[in-house]
Amino acid sequence: MKWMKASVAVCALAAIAVSGTAEARVFVGVGIGVPAYPYYPYPYPYYYPAPVVAVPADDPPTYVEQGQAAADGAPQQAAGTWYYCDAAKAYYPYVKQCAGGWRTVPATPPAPNQ
Repeated sequence: MKWMKASVAVCALAAIAVSGTAEARVFVGVGIGVPAYPYYPYPYPYYYPAPVVAVPADDPPTYVEQGQAAADGAPQQAAGTWYYCDAAKAYYPYVKQCAGGWRTVPATPPAPNQ
């Protein structure tokens, strides 16, 4: 019985709601067309490529080799002068120490091969 009362109440409310629009014609269907306000998403931002920067190359590093420190008793070599050790029968820097002392000899390069 409760459902009967509820259905009568729903029908009465529907009749009241529809009574004003009874003369109106209602069309239900599928419309094909352009909506009134089209929605377009924002485009992806355009990024410019990185600028090309030309930088002149630096001069390559210059390395200066420092000779080894002379051993005790070894002479400091001057330009154009060689030192000969009579005891070892060899020149400095091939011999680091000389027992009999160093003899100064003018620098003479070897003779060219012919």
